[in-house]
Amino acid sequence: MTIEEKLNARGLTLPAAPAAAANYVPFVKAGGLLHIAGQIPFDANGELMCGTVGDTVTTDEAYAIAQRCALAILAQTKAALGSLEAIRQVVKLNVFVASVPGYTEQPKVANGASDLLAEILGEPGRHARSAVGVAALPLGVAVEIDAVIEFDAD
Repeated sequence: MTIEEKLNARGLTLPAAPAAAANYVPFVKAGGLLHIAGQIPFDANGELMCGTVGDTVTTDEAYAIAQRCALAILAQTKAALGSLEAIRQVVKLNVFVASVPGYTEQPKVANGASDLLAEILGEPGRHARSAVGVAALPLGVAVEIDAVIEFDAD
């Protein structure tokens, strides 16, 4: 079963890979690594998923928001490589969670992305990760995630 078939089996579809919103590129290929710029979450209707975790967004809601960021990462990967089958290994995720002072469950939020990637990609989806709380994120979103992915250059 292909990666996209696994997504479809879970009722998930990749969003369109978003264009850069400022003076940067959505991804860079360098030395067999794909560096994906921070991906922000859009719901199935294309609406931004905004808020602050620990205030207007619960940890469970933020977990689902992190999954939407992971889908955007996969969409950018497909745009960059032409196929998700070229993924050799998800190397690293940096997960930023807009959260109230004193909130400490950023790793639980980040698991939304980590769990989805491990489930869909198997062992190549397991990765190193940072999960940090921040005061605010672009456009008021609750979560932003960037990634480094090793790919087959064949």
